[in-house]
Amino acid sequence: MKHFFLCFLLSLTCLLLSAQQLIHAHNDYQKPDPLINALRYKVFAIEADIYLLDNKILVAHDKKELATAPTLDSLYLQPIIKLFKQHKGTISADKNYAPALMIDIKENGEGVIAALIKLLSSHRSVFDRSVNKKALQIVISGDRTISSKWSSYPTYILFDGRPYENYDSAAIKRIAFISDSYTKYVNSQDSTTQLKELVQKVHAMGKLLRLWAANDNPQSWKKLQQLGVDIINTDKVTECRKYFDH
Repeated sequence: MKHFFLCFLLSLTCLLLSAQQLIHAHNDYQKPDPLINALRYKVFAIEADIYLLDNKILVAHDKKELATAPTLDSLYLQPIIKLFKQHKGTISADKNYAPALMIDIKENGEGVIAALIKLLSSHRSVFDRSVNKKALQIVISGDRTISSKWSSYPTYILFDGRPYENYDSAAIKRIAFISDSYTKYVNSQDSTTQLKELVQKVHAMGKLLRLWAANDNPQSWKKLQQLGVDIINTDKVTECRKYFDH
């Protein structure tokens, strides 16, 4: 087992060194040119906060926005489906690019997932990697339901894990990556050690790590990268990509 983890970490390191820095487009829907700008800069994951209202999945940060909120289908799913048709099975002209759409459910996780499956089930070649290896992954965050239920959902529904939760082997297979708040690790005198231990723990699970609520500037991005955090969470996609690619 120890040998396996060593090999995994070596492979992961080589992968990350040879590829672009992974970037998470936090609250993408609030930014100018949602989806398109994130794809332009080849983010790893695109985040949309959602609520279920009158059997419609609406994209909004707060309930007070629901009266004028767009649907997930109109803002993300249909444009994604159109892009897959345009590029003949991939989301862009880059045939190696296959991002994720992270859906942050604010409440009623079971109801939202049921409604989401209805929207996705007839477009498996776009959202299911068992059908198309370049499909866009769907990752559920927020109200994710209990992990013991995850394996009962279609395999194209993945989940955003937490480092402090315990998972059985079936649940582990359904985790796309692990996320946590950066603020939990910076209030102690030995925050760097805590963060390095967190990175090691997540990598030992065979997963990538994302931290939210960190400072969103080049100094912070560099620090997170040096600590081994795999996915940089940012509201500044353009600036972040240009920083890492300069």
